[in-house]
Amino acid sequence: MAMTMTQKILAAHAHLDEVKAGQLILADLDGVLGNDITTPVAIAEFEKAGFDSVFDPEKINVVLDHFVPNKDIKAAKQSATCRSFCKENNISHFYDVGKMGIEHALLPEQGRVTAGDCLIGADSHTCTYGALGAFSTGVGSTDMAAGMATGKAWFKVPSAIQVKLTGQLNGFVSGKDVILSLIGQIGVDGALYKSLEFTGDGVKALSMDDRLCICNMAIEAGAKNGIFPVDKQTLAFLKAHGANEPKIYQADEDAVYEQVIEMDLSQIVPVVSWPHLPENTHPANESQEIEIDQVVIGSCTNGRMEDMDATYRILKGNHVKDGVRCIIIPATMDIYKQCIANGYLMAFIEAGAVVSTPTCGPCLGGYMGILAPNERCISTTNRNFVGRMGDKTSEVYLASPYTAAYSALTGHISDPREFE
Repeated sequence: MAMTMTQKILAAHAHLDEVKAGQLILADLDGVLGNDITTPVAIAEFEKAGFDSVFDPEKINVVLDHFVPNKDIKAAKQSATCRSFCKENNISHFYDVGKMGIEHALLPEQGRVTAGDCLIGADSHTCTYGALGAFSTGVGSTDMAAGMATGKAWFKVPSAIQVKLTGQLNGFVSGKDVILSLIGQIGVDGALYKSLEFTGDGVKALSMDDRLCICNMAIEAGAKNGIFPVDKQTLAFLKAHGANEPKIYQADEDAVYEQVIEMDLSQIVPVVSWPHLPENTHPANESQEIEIDQVVIGSCTNGRMEDMDATYRILKGNHVKDGVRCIIIPATMDIYKQCIANGYLMAFIEAGAVVSTPTCGPCLGGYMGILAPNERCISTTNRNFVGRMGDKTSEVYLASPYTAAYSALTGHISDPREFE
């Protein structure tokens, strides 16, 4: 039976010759992930079920990133619970203040995921790792607890949507514009419980950071996962980051897809998702009457090095518009250090921005940039639901680092192609 790339990975981890869409399987896990919000809940369920040890300490990843450094006593208690559990269970891949980062940028950087892996995480954006040719998906904390104890998880095999990419991106256009354009086309439930499988000659024109961003937001289209084929770029990335030996799976030529979508990358323009859904996309050049109060550049979606490069390109030698707050958050400590070495931090600060230690912070309305009533923010984060970043009357507009940074200079949503 012909299978998609995702289906082949799931079949291998379920020790089956083949699987089909809708089939329930029990699959072995190569990794389990939790953060400072979801892990304490998983620990409580783990103990409630009577488990007394994890299946493999080397395959558990706990990253403190949402409210770290701790923003209040509750956050401090959650982090303390994670620290104690990881110490008791000899979990070495525990990332705390000083070596932490935003989880979905940190794990690829640390070589914790490789091609062909099957991984779950108690965070919806765990689908990021499909950029590396892995099957990865978000689960609830109860499933995380079971995964930590048994090394297995139940899945319903997803059907698939094939996204055929051609051409290459023009200047000031990035992977964020690709995924926002796709979500704008199919809607936030357009890929509900399906795998988004990206193929075509256009794949090679996308950087690894672009692919990580695109897979990160597959969940915003309702997808179970997003996944890219493994090519030379993927293998070079995995080798550079010390990942385990990759296992490459390729979709069969006659694999069944519920829908085939063709996207010419050369036709994609800078876009902005208006409130209050990621599908509410508009070209940036049609959004220029919208004034903003705040800019956030970072998150598990767009806090990687290429995002910092784009931000630097716009902000260097310029200044944030008076009355606009610009917050920049490198996604990991290594990215933070590289920004220092490149002189980016000085340029950001001189431009009137503030730079934070790695944290999810404002993305989920946690801290480091909460919005007051009726304020507007353009952000490189992944969701713009009602009250997502603060007061329920505030508004979040989603965009690429290019668009967000240029908007910081003008004080209103702006098309970065007008820069220079």
